[in-house]
Amino acid sequence: MSMSGGMDSSLLSIPSPIPHRRNRTESQCEKAAKADEGEGEILSFCREKGHGFVQTKDHGPLFVHVSDIEGEVIPKPGDHVKFRMIPLPQNSKKLQAVHVRITDFTGERHQRWEDPVKNM
Repeated sequence: MSMSGGMDSSLLSIPSPIPHRRNRTESQCEKAAKADEGEGEILSFCREKGHGFVQTKDHGPLFVHVSDIEGEVIPKPGDHVKFRMIPLPQNSKKLQAVHVRITDFTGERHQRWEDPVKNM
């Protein structure tokens, strides 16, 4: 069964203000580079909104901002990823995924960041 199977979307809360790479202090960036590494699966990701969630086995769903996605392609639900975990700035008990990189793609075609946004 997929890690994303059966996830209650009410458990996914978007932090406010939204934390991202560009508003981290130098010390937060250093901590992120040395933070524990985790593995998981993209639960959801919206290019237009600029964020999504990574499902982990041990830490539940983690918020991920578009600025923390590494690589040339836009993640899709089901993609397996590796990432670093740091506390959310306003809530040190909750974690967010940073330095996220896709390690195993779903079978679907992935868009690249430079591709035009598809109108739905």
